[in-house]
Amino acid sequence: MRRYGSPHQGSATERAATEPAVSGPAFGRRAVLKAIGLGSAAVAIPGLTTACSGSGHVSIVFEETKPEVVPYFNNLVARFNASQSAITVTHDFTSSLIADFVRGTPPNIDCDNYNLITSIFIARGVLANLASLPQAATIDPRVQALVTQYAQYGHEVNVLPYSIAAEGVIYNVDLFDKVHATIPTTWSEFIALCEKFKAAKITPIYQTYADAWTIQQGLFDYVGGGMVDVAGFFKSVRAEGTGFSASSPVSFQQDFAAPCRQMLALSPYANADAASRHYGDGNTAFANGQAAMYLQGPWAIGEVLAVNPKLKMGCFPLPATDDAADTKCRVNLDLAIWLPRSQAAAQQQAAIKFLDYLMQPQVMNAYNAANLAFSPLKNAPAQTNPLVSGLDPYVRSGRFYQGPGTYVPNVIPIGSYLQEMVLTSNVNGFLQQMDSAFQRLAIREAA
Repeated sequence: MRRYGSPHQGSATERAATEPAVSGPAFGRRAVLKAIGLGSAAVAIPGLTTACSGSGHVSIVFEETKPEVVPYFNNLVARFNASQSAITVTHDFTSSLIADFVRGTPPNIDCDNYNLITSIFIARGVLANLASLPQAATIDPRVQALVTQYAQYGHEVNVLPYSIAAEGVIYNVDLFDKVHATIPTTWSEFIALCEKFKAAKITPIYQTYADAWTIQQGLFDYVGGGMVDVAGFFKSVRAEGTGFSASSPVSFQQDFAAPCRQMLALSPYANADAASRHYGDGNTAFANGQAAMYLQGPWAIGEVLAVNPKLKMGCFPLPATDDAADTKCRVNLDLAIWLPRSQAAAQQQAAIKFLDYLMQPQVMNAYNAANLAFSPLKNAPAQTNPLVSGLDPYVRSGRFYQGPGTYVPNVIPIGSYLQEMVLTSNVNGFLQQMDSAFQRLAIREAA
């Protein structure tokens, strides 16, 4: 299993799920902090510069470990190396980031998935401040805000987004045409659509409850994210500290009761064997036309097309309220760039030169266009691939959120809690478990 991303480890933008609660290393927050801290304070580095001084040859390590795009980045690295003679970049796609920091040998530049786990590197102050780089000014502020929703070190900019993955409801175009369906824009319209498919003897939604992470990434994140101010909720939870409880101004029992009940309202529209179906089963079934809709992200599209290359699909954000203006899509930073705070000046300057190459608009935009992803640059071109273009207006207008499940650390088994809830319909039990878990976490972290 890789360090980041969803546990199934599949195709392009597979790791876009970014559920640190169900994936990544088996470390709690304090353990990770201890592992990467290497001291209580980070050593400041000199001001960043894009010039590569001196005439000596410099070798640097570029870490990018997303397996399905390793060949793509191998090609970019080769093109960069061939373009000049002062720097040689080596692409490392097998290392463990935490182990690298523990050994004191982090990569000179990293471009990988950004999630709750990687945000701990920001919180600990071991990443360089990139605010002075011109590339920092090219990122859409609404996308940059996704970084600080998890963590921030002072007023620094330590991570630059490179690729946005957007997720919604994948749908079978032919089955939609068969019942003359239109894309729903409200919750009531979505339920009416499910009823329409059910009346036509077509399973409305294929669910895979046997893999808990799919409940978290799909049902919970889509419905919860569409009804709750996710970033604001978890900011308030953190602000409560050790005083957090079910009676705090925000709590799961208060804020997520309605979304959870709404999640369960979709149960009648799922396949009858959802409790025993896994992610792979879902991909195969959807590819074979066994359901009209599938609550998955773009990582599933490649898997589905591998089974049925001719299947026509589209994607739309799940509307969770009866106000179409509330509809948003789930996103995550599938790739983001950072540098370690402490490294030799020559390596630092070489890394920045390579960063400058990677973040050229023509390079960034081409990568995202080719990988069913969205560029984080201001005024980025539209994603026109019909497989995901239905999400483009939402990404471009900033109508997006990071799923509530992505804010939950590994030490809280939210996936298992959700699985129990959908199988037993015990909403109150789930909400109480979550409030108690976050209360214990706050006390433990304060100790």
